[in-house]
Amino acid sequence: MQSIEFIEQFKKKIFTIKSEKDFEEATLAAFRFQAVQNPIYAEYLKHLGISINNIHKITEIPFMPIEFFKTQKVICENITEEQIFRSSGTTGSVKSQHYVADLNHYKKITTTYFEKIYGPLDKIHILALLPSYLERNDASLIRMVSDFMEFSTSDSDFYLDNLETLAHKLQDLKNSGEKVILFGVTFALLDFAEKHPADYSNVIIMETGGMKGRKKELTRSEVHDQLKKAFNSDKIHSEYGMTELLSQGYSLGDEQFITPPWMRIYFREINDPFSLTTNKRGGINIVDLGNIESCCFIETKDIGAPGKDFNHFYVLGRFDNTDIRGCNLMVQ
Repeated sequence: MQSIEFIEQFKKKIFTIKSEKDFEEATLAAFRFQAVQNPIYAEYLKHLGISINNIHKITEIPFMPIEFFKTQKVICENITEEQIFRSSGTTGSVKSQHYVADLNHYKKITTTYFEKIYGPLDKIHILALLPSYLERNDASLIRMVSDFMEFSTSDSDFYLDNLETLAHKLQDLKNSGEKVILFGVTFALLDFAEKHPADYSNVIIMETGGMKGRKKELTRSEVHDQLKKAFNSDKIHSEYGMTELLSQGYSLGDEQFITPPWMRIYFREINDPFSLTTNKRGGINIVDLGNIESCCFIETKDIGAPGKDFNHFYVLGRFDNTDIRGCNLMVQ
């Protein structure tokens, strides 16, 4: 089967995953494809001495260090990107770049799972307080929320630094009887909470992460406690996503993130990146089958722990200055 034909069939297949068997079969098919068709991932496997024929289960698959997205063009052969998503980073830092070949595929992934969790978008008012992202045209978060707004109500909108206007809009909508979701980058939500505290108990507050040196670093629990107090809310929701992924997880207020059927979290031993488990805290490795045109197997710098079942997990923090072991591609 030609690679383009395989990719198009695979994109459809991920939305039919219903069982562990379905997920494992799709994951192993993605591995066999990318081990040949993705030059960077194939080179990584070569450096590790991995034979494709020796991989028979998911926990045997090597996950590519996420830092490769900063130094390499991670995309399969004969694929042309439609857009490059870039991480926000800090001043002077090297940004991750995700070469995305199909924005319609990205839209389907994001909207399908969001609507599964929160209901039809045409019944939701989407408000977005994402200032540091809104000033850029290469942020995946802005693209995702823009896609949501394409299907949501006419009251949906982005807000840059016009916090008073946002406060008035929330007051207008909060008792409308319709669902209102406020997406906000962490530092901006904290600013908004400080300047415009109010009873938003009928609004879903969606914290998307992101301090980036704007404020004192706080744990997610500390952030949520401040927002709950300011907005008279018993729950703060969260989105778990990153530039290098096409899929997202969501927390509905209990700090546990839920993943879609085509995304799965594994945990690696702190001192052994090739030892994986699903039931013990460690470094977060992600299978994102939405990434079939780039890389589905990503070793992140986040630390996590398993949740109540296979598609729930906690994010506990991040590794600091972790060395990448087993490959010199990082400096090529």
